[in-house]
Amino acid sequence: MFGSRIVVRRGGRDEAEKPFWISFADLMTALMVLFLVVMCVALLAVTKNVSERERKEAQHQQDIKRILERFDEASKHYEGITVDKVHNVIDFGERARFALGKSSLGGGQDSVLRQFVPEIINLANDELGKRVLKRIVVEGYTDKRGSYLSNLNLSLQRSQRVLCAMFATTGLNQLSTDQKESVRSLFLVGGYSFNAAKNTDEESRRVEMRLEFLGVDEKKAAPMEQSGNFGECALP
Repeated sequence: MFGSRIVVRRGGRDEAEKPFWISFADLMTALMVLFLVVMCVALLAVTKNVSERERKEAQHQQDIKRILERFDEASKHYEGITVDKVHNVIDFGERARFALGKSSLGGGQDSVLRQFVPEIINLANDELGKRVLKRIVVEGYTDKRGSYLSNLNLSLQRSQRVLCAMFATTGLNQLSTDQKESVRSLFLVGGYSFNAAKNTDEESRRVEMRLEFLGVDEKKAAPMEQSGNFGECALP
């Protein structure tokens, strides 16, 4: 009797503990799977956003190329006017050249400018133009004679003279009131002295129009509400 042994079975305790550890392992596995799913969704979202951005940029560049081609096609109807599609510049050649130290246009140059400007306005106001064209900067230049500041003033007067030609109330090919409103909201003037001088002094004394384009998803600023009252030019 004294020699018998009492055997304590531990199976019950082991059986009670096993479900806890199995549940914890399952929880960790589930969390890992959830983490992987979230990461996959995040990566897909980022990839989608990058792809959409790239698609928009490609479409935007294609739109810019198309409108430059339209400007180039329009310029072919006017002798001497060309479009530099690399630098986005309308070059008027002899149509917008100036005498030494002068800012006045002569020889029917102003009339030719007024003929071409409606072409610009039509292209700027169509669906493609509204989508990509931001503004047009009329840039005046001089040759290298004289001081920088005096030439800066002269170059600015030359670009202003081109705007004055657009708003002229006398002479041939006058713009309509609506066209003048478009000029006021679309065009800016700038003087650049003898920066970007050409090969000769005669070629350097010029005015160009530089096309500026909107960025991807950039919206054009609403024009200021003004009507009429264009004023008169008092340049020499």
